[in-house]
Amino acid sequence: MPSGFKIVIADDHPLFRGALKQALAGIENISTVLEAGDFEGVKNLAVTTDDIDLILLDLTMPGASGLSALISLRGINPDVPTVVVSAHDDVPTIRRALELGASGFIPKSASMEQIRQAVVTVLKGGVASPSEIDLGVEHDPEISGIIRRIQSLTPQQTRVLGMLAEGLLNKQVAYELGVSEATIKAHVSAILQKLGVDSRTQAVIMLSKIGLETQLQ
Repeated sequence: MPSGFKIVIADDHPLFRGALKQALAGIENISTVLEAGDFEGVKNLAVTTDDIDLILLDLTMPGASGLSALISLRGINPDVPTVVVSAHDDVPTIRRALELGASGFIPKSASMEQIRQAVVTVLKGGVASPSEIDLGVEHDPEISGIIRRIQSLTPQQTRVLGMLAEGLLNKQVAYELGVSEATIKAHVSAILQKLGVDSRTQAVIMLSKIGLETQLQ
């Protein structure tokens, strides 16, 4: 593998961040490990830090709403692989995380060696998921349809949808992204059309049906 990997650990528990850092220390060619304790922190790192090679994301840290956090982060920087690290490791959550763009899923119960293997797999361009689990297919047609619609969004539309889910107004989204409010209105219209809903409230409700899955188990 190339040298000098830069990895972000996003988890609100310092002890678990420490455990992940210990696991990463056993992997060659990792030069930088950055940490975030809440979702705002990892978003800021994704926006302001160049050359991130991997983000390890907890779905239930402060500011994150389950899988909608993954959607939002993928919208910010779709080229950076994101691996979900979660205690909510039921089959639907793992499968939906991968379908929504995660490059891997690591249960928090994983051993140090399993964590290392998963990280190395993703750094080599692969996808890492628990090998002992049969992910099957989505049996809920509504959820399957929502995921397909979200997959049809562009990265910028995905990012805007994530900010709508956080409750930001169009002018606030425009300020955050450095574009005009008219541009955001156009994005919102396109998002509503692709999602097949009539309002931003309906879009957020739709997103919550999968985004909060991990907290409703």
